[in-house]
Amino acid sequence: MQLQSLEIFTIAPPPPGWGGRYWLIVRLRTACGITGLGEVYAAAVGPKAIRAVIHDVFERHMEGESPENIELMSRRVWSSGFTQRADPTVFGAFAGLEMACWDILGKARERPVWALLGGRMNDRLRAYTYLYPDEGRSPEEVARFWIDPLATAEAAAARAAEGWTAVKFDPAGPYTIRGGHSPAMSDISRSALFCQKIREGVGDRADLLFGTHGQFTPGHAIRLARAIEPWDPLWYEEPIPPDDIPGLAEVARATSIPVAAGERLCGKLEFAAALRAGVRIVQPALGRAGGIWEGRKIAVLAEAHGAQVAPHMYAGPVEWAANVHLGVACPNLLMVEAIESPFHAALVTGRPAVQAGFVEAPTAPGLGIELNDAVAEAHVYTGNRLHLEMQEAPCDWARGNAFAGGAAD
Repeated sequence: MQLQSLEIFTIAPPPPGWGGRYWLIVRLRTACGITGLGEVYAAAVGPKAIRAVIHDVFERHMEGESPENIELMSRRVWSSGFTQRADPTVFGAFAGLEMACWDILGKARERPVWALLGGRMNDRLRAYTYLYPDEGRSPEEVARFWIDPLATAEAAAARAAEGWTAVKFDPAGPYTIRGGHSPAMSDISRSALFCQKIREGVGDRADLLFGTHGQFTPGHAIRLARAIEPWDPLWYEEPIPPDDIPGLAEVARATSIPVAAGERLCGKLEFAAALRAGVRIVQPALGRAGGIWEGRKIAVLAEAHGAQVAPHMYAGPVEWAANVHLGVACPNLLMVEAIESPFHAALVTGRPAVQAGFVEAPTAPGLGIELNDAVAEAHVYTGNRLHLEMQEAPCDWARGNAFAGGAAD
């Protein structure tokens, strides 16, 4: 087998756009006609620029190569430009292409990808969901939802009744280019009230997953942690910006809540540093971290540090499928993030579905999914914004803050 050609699909999910403004899905084809799907997560450049990067990575480091030689291609990309370090844009572009290689290999061997990663450790995977407002709400109700602890607690209780055993929320305000900053006292109070009301709503049926998007300085992250500790969240997600490793260690030492991080980390070395700092739940976004093989290495590093893996997912259904296959093979899997939306299910066939809070190990060859080209072509993104964008305005210490769940505008 030799990798021969590449297609890139830039797909905009319909409103409210859970999963980002658009998804970058790639399809590789071998000279013998086998195709594989992959997904690039949250590019730091616009859609035209990242398409050029993806093409360059494929043509420079992968075209004509066997899809089996994943380690070789990964080292080429890792070392490109005399860097030998993880460039989030270049290594992220490779991550999506790498997923497609695994899809091809699984199809060629008529085995699911997890069978090529060490086999099945988990027959079914625990999944968690972000707390979203119900469909059909008015714009005013949706806007209030993000700052209303009672409405969020009601949503959490509904998800727990459906079988979800963990729910994520982030009431401490928006992510901004000014992180880390100090939160408003009202943000701290609201965060504690969210935890209290959600805990009252779900009892011990579901864990609380507290997210912050790397917003705070270490000292203020510790203040916030102390305010929410009484309600025993399962994790405290990305409390400070991702490059402050000493600060991460300071926060981890100061709170009883396990610290989680990894959505914005790239490559095993960045995860190794976070683990040494005390992170006990790693959250690789496979479409940025380097792909499935890099994700497997990260999981092994986590196991050696007594940490667990909870693959992050704020993208489309291809990265989701990759996360599920990695999770099936990991003995230290905690859970996987899920977005159960009709558009995710329409865009690909064979998508692993969450049932009562769990997802079964896939059995189809490869990633087990195929792109619905008609749906993809009907939802092409034609703008030039980024998949995710950070707020430029500072924290509002007088009127409070809100984070609208990552919905694209």
